[in-house]
Amino acid sequence: MDGLRADPLARPSHIPGGAPIWAGDMTTHSASPSPASRGPDPRAVDDRVTPFHIDGLDVRGRVVRLGTSLDAVLAHHDYPAAVKRLLGEAVALTVLLGSTLKIQGRFILQTRTDGPVDLLVVDFAAPQDVRAYARFDLERLEAMQAALPAGAGFDSGALLGHGHLAMTIDQGLSVNRYQGVVALAGEGLEAAAHQYFTQSEQIPTRVRLAVAEEMHPGGAPSSWRAGGLMVQFLPTEGGRVRPVDLHPGDAPEGTDLPETDEDDAWVETLSIMGTVEDVELVDADLSSERLLFRLFHERGVRVFDTEAVVAKCSCSRERVMNVLSSFTAEERGSLVEDGKIGVTCEFCGRTYDFKAEEVVEAGAADESAAQG
Repeated sequence: MDGLRADPLARPSHIPGGAPIWAGDMTTHSASPSPASRGPDPRAVDDRVTPFHIDGLDVRGRVVRLGTSLDAVLAHHDYPAAVKRLLGEAVALTVLLGSTLKIQGRFILQTRTDGPVDLLVVDFAAPQDVRAYARFDLERLEAMQAALPAGAGFDSGALLGHGHLAMTIDQGLSVNRYQGVVALAGEGLEAAAHQYFTQSEQIPTRVRLAVAEEMHPGGAPSSWRAGGLMVQFLPTEGGRVRPVDLHPGDAPEGTDLPETDEDDAWVETLSIMGTVEDVELVDADLSSERLLFRLFHERGVRVFDTEAVVAKCSCSRERVMNVLSSFTAEERGSLVEDGKIGVTCEFCGRTYDFKAEEVVEAGAADESAAQG
């Protein structure tokens, strides 16, 4: 969709033996000691994360565009459109954060709230696999829909309600889990992410998320797209990041709280982020590099190799058997129906059936090994 915001004109130049580039606009980071300046790649590619750095603002960030991977995640369940939209936001946010992991592990985002959508779980297994699941109350959703003005959409904060959001980094059994938890009080996932970084990481961060349903001609089924943009202020000079004082909570009403002056570079970044429109994050014809160029061309953008995103569930018959065999004999017995135990993966909907004696034998073997 051209015409959202015209790409600024730049003067073309050439490098010996190379393709035309656009001087001073963008650079691609690679193993080469001298990355070349060039224009933004116009090719819009879905299911990729594009890391970037803006040297002039001391800002690093990531752009994620999700197409078929999000569709594949949502296809496992018959979610209402409002739930698909909310879960799409959660997937985009999780991929933005989880793709920053430099180790083999999992980044898990989970909400537990009192709203119509009382549970969201998104599991990102580095470097690229994502799966997700939502639990919702259809009657409450329909009641909320009936109360909305004609043509109005759901507010993500209202769908979630009050509760908490947890972000967990799991590197396996040999390393302790790291978990950060923030309260949800009717805000959406963007606001929760900002609160998380203010409270837990003390890194100035701004996130934008968008999800859209794409209609196709000829009666073809619709598809879903999501996009996200995250920027973080990480100056090399000490003292430029001023931690924001958290609200004391018990201060009398009307108390003037201390104000914190933001660094000029971060103020400029926030101003630019405030111009990002939802359509720019989900436009199938607008590449991530063109979007970054639109926003930050005056400062120059350095982009890094993109990273793939794949919808993939990690469940397997072996994994499910390991879980079942860890239960007590009494617990395993309570799961038996008609001589078998059936387990359905909440993420992908796949069902695994086991004969009761299989599970009993596996559990007994595990118990013997533990005692011996």
